[in-house]
Amino acid sequence: MRTPAAFEATGKPPRDAKKFALRFWAIRHSAAMERIYHGVEWTLVKLSPLFTAIGWDRLEKPVAKVEKLVKSSLFDCKMCGQCALSSTGMSCPMNCPKGLRNGPCGGVRANGNCEVYADMPCVWVKAYEGSRNMAGGSAIEVPQAPVDHRLKGQSSWLSVAREKSGYNARIAAEKAAAAAAAKAKAAAEKSAAAAKSTAAAASGGKP
Repeated sequence: MRTPAAFEATGKPPRDAKKFALRFWAIRHSAAMERIYHGVEWTLVKLSPLFTAIGWDRLEKPVAKVEKLVKSSLFDCKMCGQCALSSTGMSCPMNCPKGLRNGPCGGVRANGNCEVYADMPCVWVKAYEGSRNMAGGSAIEVPQAPVDHRLKGQSSWLSVAREKSGYNARIAAEKAAAAAAAKAKAAAEKSAAAAKSTAAAASGGKP
């Protein structure tokens, strides 16, 4: 009985090392994929003013569909919403049957294959191989945060664009400013009410 990987589509078999798969091709060509990745990221960040005008929420579903089509074909992407490809040698960690986001388990076989699926190369062995060809390959040494399952199915492209364009920071600043203004208003109203009460008491209740 197979143990499906996190977000794995029902009935989808593991990738056999002896058979061609775009995911293995992408890892072998990780240097080129890295340049394409940065190009796509740069374009999305530049388009962020347009995305803001259209509405990020309105764009979420159509962009996520395109992202899923592209990345599932190239990387067997599971659309976890927290893409780590640029930090993991273009080998998606969500393809690990154990869902490991920070390196291999202790059961990697002597030939570099997965402990669970004997014919499938270990996701993290391939990640290391891919990272050696990338300019930013040292990023594989940086720990990944735990998977936030609430983000499943969301576009990581838009998430990166919002973050790197400064949109998230602006929204956070606006919320903080609004909260501070509301707090100041409440304090002013409370002070005015206290002053009015004090004045009324001093005048003996007379207007």
